[in-house]
Amino acid sequence: MMFNLNDKSIDRRMVLRGSAAVLGLPLLEAMTPLARSAYASSDEVKGTVRMAAVFVPNGVIVPKWRPTRGESGQQTDWQLSETLQPLADLKSKINVIENLTLDNGRAHRDGAGDHARCGSTFLTAARPLKTSSNIRLGISVDQVAAQQLAGKTRLPSIELGLVGSRNAGSCDSGYSCAYSSNISWRNESQPMPKETIPRQAFERMFGGGDIGERRERNAIRKSILDVVRGDADRLMKQLGKSDQRKMDEYFVSVREIEQRIEQSEKADQEALPDIEIPFGRVDAFREHARLMFDLMVIGFQTDTTRVATLMLDNAGGNRRYTEIGVSDSHHGMSHHRDKPELVANLAKIDHYLIEQYAYFLNKLNETSDAAGSLLDQSMALYGSGISDGNRHQHHDLPIVMAGSASGQMETGRFIDAGQECPMANLFLSMLDMMGTPVDEIGDSTDRLKV
Repeated sequence: MMFNLNDKSIDRRMVLRGSAAVLGLPLLEAMTPLARSAYASSDEVKGTVRMAAVFVPNGVIVPKWRPTRGESGQQTDWQLSETLQPLADLKSKINVIENLTLDNGRAHRDGAGDHARCGSTFLTAARPLKTSSNIRLGISVDQVAAQQLAGKTRLPSIELGLVGSRNAGSCDSGYSCAYSSNISWRNESQPMPKETIPRQAFERMFGGGDIGERRERNAIRKSILDVVRGDADRLMKQLGKSDQRKMDEYFVSVREIEQRIEQSEKADQEALPDIEIPFGRVDAFREHARLMFDLMVIGFQTDTTRVATLMLDNAGGNRRYTEIGVSDSHHGMSHHRDKPELVANLAKIDHYLIEQYAYFLNKLNETSDAAGSLLDQSMALYGSGISDGNRHQHHDLPIVMAGSASGQMETGRFIDAGQECPMANLFLSMLDMMGTPVDEIGDSTDRLKV
């Protein structure tokens, strides 16, 4: 605990502790500068920017994705496309960016392997070495930020996915499976391992004590909240009514996530296993994705981490979205050759995936933080390293950026980045807004003005 019962100020980095749990706290009024001791910096509670990146495989149906511009030609004069309709209530808080390119995703002299290059370049914009063993790529934008922010949060970053990683063997035309399985890279030869099982992700974020203590708690299904109850009770006695209400709401959301994890485990003893074709429970994908999004929100809300990535599937993923009436595999259909039925089913998948992203953004938007909502303090990137999956194109990528990064980015716009603009230029701007600037990343040439 980091508070004094004789003092009404609370440190932003305070956590609730138990023998097998560490639980961060949301921003409280008692943590604001006016309630803090003189040495506290307002930067600790205001202007803290979070970065999220959400990856989808296999590109999109571009005509149904691309927004329409108004007659004025202004960036703010535009209409959402059919695919992007789930974002209608958030239109004023997003930017759709066109003409971003991942040139290192193209074949050049390396031949086939566009899906491996799609995933590996998505956050690195670097050239993957075509090999199944001695992998070489480059650091990803999320890890550039995480490494500079190390020590400011309990976890420098959190990497999540719905399908497990394979870092050995060949998965796409001679490219290592590591390229298809990971978007987050610590350095040129080390991908960041991602958590795919909700309980394990939850434990990584909030578990404390040694492995034995955590297993004992899980064996008797003891809630994180039960373990930290002593600290929580002492804190609640010190807080004002507004903060007590906020803490009650926070505890309810944490317990709800725990209960949903438990329910999913009862329904599937494998705890939503790493399979590409989730037959059996029609809600498996949707609930799995939303649990991971909820964990990202709480991670940001409690300042457990400021950097998070989520792969909704691995590059070239063959998930079957039977819950929306699509029984064919995603990757297989992406080579649609303009067949109307395949195009219609792919557009249905695109819309469904955007629905999950919209769920994430709405949760961020409904969560209060310093100077606005958590969404206002964030950058939440969504997209793919391929635009047209049928043609394996790596230009004019389908990219949405949500949140204003604590007022640093104007939103509600349809932005033309300019023909063949390197996506790495966007990365440089993102790192500037995170307060973790670098001179170059991947194939960057300049900063993108957003």
